[in-house]
Amino acid sequence: MSKRSSDTVELMDASALREAGRAPATPFRVALSDGGELVVHRLLRVLPGKRIVGQGLWNGRCVLAKLFVASGSARHWAQEKAGIEALHEAGVATPDLLLAGALPAGGHVLLTRFLDGAVSLAEAWTPLASLQAGHREALAGLCPAFAMLGSLHASGLVQEDLHLGNFLRYEDRLYVIDGDAVRAIVSGKPLHEDAAVPNLALLLAQLPVAWDDCREPLLAAYQRGGGTAIVAVESLAQEVWQARAWRLKDYLGKTVRDCSLFSVLRSAFRFCSVLREEREALSPLLESPDEAMAQGRLLKDGRTSTVAQVEQGGRLLVVKRYNLKSFGHALGRLWRPSRAWHSWREGHRLLFFGVATPRPLALIEERIGPLRRRAFLVNAFCPGLSLLQCLDADQAPPDEVAREIVSVFATLHRLRISHGDLKATNLLWHEGRLVVIDLDAVVQHRSARSYERAWRRDRARLLRNWPESSALYRWLDNSLPALAYD
Repeated sequence: MSKRSSDTVELMDASALREAGRAPATPFRVALSDGGELVVHRLLRVLPGKRIVGQGLWNGRCVLAKLFVASGSARHWAQEKAGIEALHEAGVATPDLLLAGALPAGGHVLLTRFLDGAVSLAEAWTPLASLQAGHREALAGLCPAFAMLGSLHASGLVQEDLHLGNFLRYEDRLYVIDGDAVRAIVSGKPLHEDAAVPNLALLLAQLPVAWDDCREPLLAAYQRGGGTAIVAVESLAQEVWQARAWRLKDYLGKTVRDCSLFSVLRSAFRFCSVLREEREALSPLLESPDEAMAQGRLLKDGRTSTVAQVEQGGRLLVVKRYNLKSFGHALGRLWRPSRAWHSWREGHRLLFFGVATPRPLALIEERIGPLRRRAFLVNAFCPGLSLLQCLDADQAPPDEVAREIVSVFATLHRLRISHGDLKATNLLWHEGRLVVIDLDAVVQHRSARSYERAWRRDRARLLRNWPESSALYRWLDNSLPALAYD
């Protein structure tokens, strides 16, 4: 960008950026203490009023810019700077630190090299996540992250915000980012197992539950990178479950509050949560869900719920309206979260654990103050066939289907998740995955006894879809857990 053209870009200081909220207009300029300028032309992440991360231009160079704009931002800026310096000192690959300092009018800035074209391991993992646990291709995508973590631990460092998005693949080299979360526990010395295990558990907790039985290759990669040998395997397993529970609680909380992932709109008469990336595309539907359903194809018209397939922006969606069938029913639902609210959270719960289900896109509750009335759930449409349609009662399922059925129910079993209405029409086969639908009665049980009762009912309901004498019935009876904890 030339000097003349940059002069036409709005100059903003920390105060103006705080006031700009979630979407500061780009491009914008920021004056630096050395008399130079930074031009930010693309936003990558915004924490409103606190931090802005974007791609920018500085001294003719493309940079990753982190602007700390909150009052008292010095602590977070210093933490980020110290983490990057610790990584460099340990010889762990991380983007070069180019500039770090205070801004003339308040706030702080940190500039690092921009790795143009880099792909995060989270992006690379997306097409691999549906592969069977331990699959060679999936291992090839995961092992570099565990080896890199081993290198961190060998240098006495931990990364307290471990997830695949904080590893970048660039020009056949892996980089660690987010210095803010890097801590030196024993600088220059390998971590003791007691310190390494909880941090390693954070990374393991990112993976689907099915990977709990396939940790050996990942731990081997971790040790090849320099990580300590893990002797306390049971302790590691417990730490993984604790980390997973914390991540789940944090994520489910985000589904009903305004944040970077979800947009939440509240009024005295309405509550709406929608995936932020979908808000604009779904806006007409969210404004008039009844009208959208009336124009769509009716799939179910019952007293308790009405379901319609609608087209929005060239794609098919499913909208489910939870009706109030009587005055007494309406009174009973006033104070409780709606069934749409429940299904919204359970859909995100299943996806969090790697269980396929149509993606929940939006939740709407009609309200009068705190009192709830009708509610709507908007999901992506899944065109799959139900197990009743795609399986032959006279034979066992094809190998691919059989493996997926066993894997999904093993995951649900381990997590103590029951469905509540496990008929064959609520299980769809689509693109090599078993897709679970109709989540109104899904529960993740706290106790084994409660789950066992629910699983007995689920199991019996599924088996009733086929004659007891059929080959498929016998296969399911032998392949599914007979009891909750057999």
